[in-house]
Amino acid sequence: MQIPVAVIVGRPNVGKSALFNCFSRRRISIVEPTSGVTRDRVSTEIRHKDCVFELVDTGGMGITDSDGLTEDIEMQIEVALAAADVVLFVVDVREGVTPLDRIVAERLRHVKKEVILIANKVDTPKFEHSMGEFNELGFGEPHPVSAIEGYGRSDLLDKIISLFPLQEPYDNTDSVPIMKMAIVGKRNAGKSTLINTLARKQRVIVSEVPGTTRDSIDVKFEMDNKQFLAIDTAGVRKKSQVKDSIEFYSMARAERSIRRADVVLFLIDATLKISDVDKKLGAYIDLERKPCVIVINKWDLVKGIETEEYHEYINKSLPGLSFVPISFISAKNNDHVAEMIHLAMDLYEQANTRVSTSELNKVVEDALKLQRPGQRKSKTPRIYYCTQISVAPPTFVIFVNDPTLFDNNYERYLGNQLRRKLAFPEIPLKFYFRQRSQTKQKTEHS
Repeated sequence: MQIPVAVIVGRPNVGKSALFNCFSRRRISIVEPTSGVTRDRVSTEIRHKDCVFELVDTGGMGITDSDGLTEDIEMQIEVALAAADVVLFVVDVREGVTPLDRIVAERLRHVKKEVILIANKVDTPKFEHSMGEFNELGFGEPHPVSAIEGYGRSDLLDKIISLFPLQEPYDNTDSVPIMKMAIVGKRNAGKSTLINTLARKQRVIVSEVPGTTRDSIDVKFEMDNKQFLAIDTAGVRKKSQVKDSIEFYSMARAERSIRRADVVLFLIDATLKISDVDKKLGAYIDLERKPCVIVINKWDLVKGIETEEYHEYINKSLPGLSFVPISFISAKNNDHVAEMIHLAMDLYEQANTRVSTSELNKVVEDALKLQRPGQRKSKTPRIYYCTQISVAPPTFVIFVNDPTLFDNNYERYLGNQLRRKLAFPEIPLKFYFRQRSQTKQKTEHS
């Protein structure tokens, strides 16, 4: 069932993204005093009482973008308005009616949609007395809110859902994504192009300007009659090149998107050398133990290099992800994109696999026979048994005589042995070494 859509619009810096976060009760859109932070459409589902609707944040109307993306931002606003059932026109009560507010109002009169005028930044009761001047915009008495304080939130949500068509009780079972994929990579690697290819529409702005995407943007798409969620993230760059707080928050959201994801699609531009940024991003994915597909994008532009040769290059450059599968695609031409998604689905299944304790301990026992950790403190390392305690990632507790005898190198060795012989050959594994109680050890030796 198609759920109704409410779209937030207004001139720059009136608090549209703050209102979006206020409704969703979490920080999704970047909130900054700088004009023009939001460029793409950012959306989320809102549940209020018995109603579910999609809330969409948009860029500021009438802004001149510093990177020359004004037309792209305006196109995204037009697309959002075309899909809207209700338009939320936000103004700033502290600044009063501005010439740009009047331009926005004139534009909305031609949209032929239900419009709710919202006076934001009503942080104290005295500002409610200043709202009368907004009547001249022609959309009735404005609704007072404070997006930062949460004042007026519930009343405004009541008003919004009252304008939607009557809904049947909402069952979103069929539309729940089976997998969340974070699309990450350095700036201009083709992440937004891939999102648009998956969504089969111009969902996010694609530009040659590096760093176009600032927010992390959730986009649902369907393949093989299955729902997926793709998370488009801001491009990562060297910390020394982070120019302002907008980019700082963009990078923080990119890292959070990796943590949210079931599988990470790590995009690498095939036309460029692996950089320090790529290596640091690979190390973060490894640190978070996330299933990952290394996606070599723009492969159609590469001449004279075989995939096997590039495999070796990737393994040398990103040794911590040596077990990770590699997919060669062209996001722009939609070459091998479906195969990439199928590969991600396979990793998702691997990450949620459980193995029997007997099978697990047989592999660990064989691994110990093949290679023991080096002796330290004149003690012989002993492994008593191993058990799997969770999935995504598969996580194991190994009971030993002394955890300090098992270093990171031996942990990597055990991980490689388990991947080689069990049903998760291409995903990261997590280990905890625990000392078995002295009582049990004495009982066993007596």
